[in-house]
Amino acid sequence: MTISVLLADDQAIVRSGMRMLLEDEPDIRVVAEAADGVEAVALARRLRPDVCLVDVRMPRLDGIEVTRVLAGPGVAQPFRVVVVTTFDLDEYVYGALCGGAVGFILKDAGPALLAEAVRAASVGDALVSPSVTVRLLRHLAAAPVNQPVRPLSERESEVVRAIARGRTNQEIAAALFISLSTVKSHVSGIQAKLGVKNRVQIAAWAWENRVVG
Repeated sequence: MTISVLLADDQAIVRSGMRMLLEDEPDIRVVAEAADGVEAVALARRLRPDVCLVDVRMPRLDGIEVTRVLAGPGVAQPFRVVVVTTFDLDEYVYGALCGGAVGFILKDAGPALLAEAVRAASVGDALVSPSVTVRLLRHLAAAPVNQPVRPLSERESEVVRAIARGRTNQEIAAALFISLSTVKSHVSGIQAKLGVKNRVQIAAWAWENRVVG
């Protein structure tokens, strides 16, 4: 099954490089490119790509607003948006994650990580890269403690900590000696208790509330 991708970045050279990397993968196809946020929203709505790779800093409509429009609360059929950031300059990418993005990657991510992020987003198992997520969310973990609607079980807390450290479902299953389906069940339960939409927001909650040391 081929994964269709929309690239949104105001720098043509960046779009060209990402297209080249992605189209080297046999299961990924770039269906459109956008040079600004307004064009990205229009193309996404018209083409309905499986994954939208959206830069944070774009003219007319930045990546945070694009994410909210395409994947935010109230969107009937939300898109799977992966935010692209330079990290050090784009700390406000956190706003995009809270606005519905399923993950984020660095602009200089290698081909393997870029493809992994697209594949993960396409199936709803968002990429949470330890090298990026831990540093970014730790830096932004200044919000007051927000308790879940219902208390997390001990096992759910273990899963939350693993997600916050960037572990995949497969890695969590192996570490906790449980099945992959059980991990997915825990993730769904955690999302319901925390009132979040995806595993990236689970990680954000964990770092905000100092669940992870």
